[in-house]
Amino acid sequence: MKKKKVFVTGSSGLIGSEVCIYFGKRGFKVEGLDNNQRAVFFGHSGDTRWNQKRLEGTLSDFTHHELDIRDRANVLKLLSEIKPDIIVHTAAQPSHDRAAAIPFDDFDTNAVGTLNLLEAARRFCRESPFIHMSTNKVYGDLPNAIKMKELKTRWDYDDPIYQNGIPETFSIDQSKHSIFGASKVAGDVMVQEYGRYFNMPTCALRGGCLTGPNHSGVELHGFLSYLIKCNLEEREYKVYGYKGKQVRDNIHSEDVAAFIHEFAKSPRCGEVYNLGGGKNNACSILEAFEKVSALSGKKQKYVYLDENRIGDHICYYSDLRKMKTHYPNWDIAKSLDDIFREIADSWRNRLKKIPA
Repeated sequence: MKKKKVFVTGSSGLIGSEVCIYFGKRGFKVEGLDNNQRAVFFGHSGDTRWNQKRLEGTLSDFTHHELDIRDRANVLKLLSEIKPDIIVHTAAQPSHDRAAAIPFDDFDTNAVGTLNLLEAARRFCRESPFIHMSTNKVYGDLPNAIKMKELKTRWDYDDPIYQNGIPETFSIDQSKHSIFGASKVAGDVMVQEYGRYFNMPTCALRGGCLTGPNHSGVELHGFLSYLIKCNLEEREYKVYGYKGKQVRDNIHSEDVAAFIHEFAKSPRCGEVYNLGGGKNNACSILEAFEKVSALSGKKQKYVYLDENRIGDHICYYSDLRKMKTHYPNWDIAKSLDDIFREIADSWRNRLKKIPA
């Protein structure tokens, strides 16, 4: 019996590698595309070659393709040869801080690169589900217009409409997105359009804080992973505005991969889902400091800068009801405590191997 093939872009990144492992364990042939662009965007600390080697050593049927998604001709050529059964697009320039300094690289990666893949899929495997990792930054700073209440350690919504979080019906228009958010909007809308216009099975997953033990967290991307690393190394962490009470919902990469599998088994055309940890997996920066300190026994060192990042959310957590209604077999399996513990253990192991 011929093995099914899953094609994963950004395969050496956090979500990409988790998707590779997840499908590889389920008997799929895994075709991974990555060119370690994260190291170009973020320097040595963003390097993901270690993850590529982990995949090559862990999966018996994994093929690495060293390719940039901006290379249209070779993306088309590769998809024409592979013709995968499932496409999972996780490759991106992921930092809204970094994007402002490299707007062409950002847009060419996030928008044009996504278009390259969509068109390759339409030409060579249009029946294959196309799952795109979008971002909650497509909503820009509009969530900040929701009435808020300030609690002791966090901000929260003070409008009953949003008691379960931000739904997919929330507007993406007339707000400040950051350059990164705008390029991701373009990719997100193209994924929807290819689904609706060409009747292709596509979805855009608007992720919150996607995290897990295999994240190469850096200051400009990977909030929770980087925060925990700073605590373990007793390094100063910078808090940007909102009194450190800004809230994010955190979802483990395994839960992301599990939802991708559910969608692939029963795909829809041009769908959008807010893929985050939801209210139960939400925490503020101050609360994250307390959690990691309880694990490590080390007090978090930090400096407060009274200026928030452009377009940053005061409070954001995803309303998961649409996802659970469409795919009732899926739910969050990893709690916030699980996430903290796994990331801390992973950094302890990795930091031991880094030469002094």
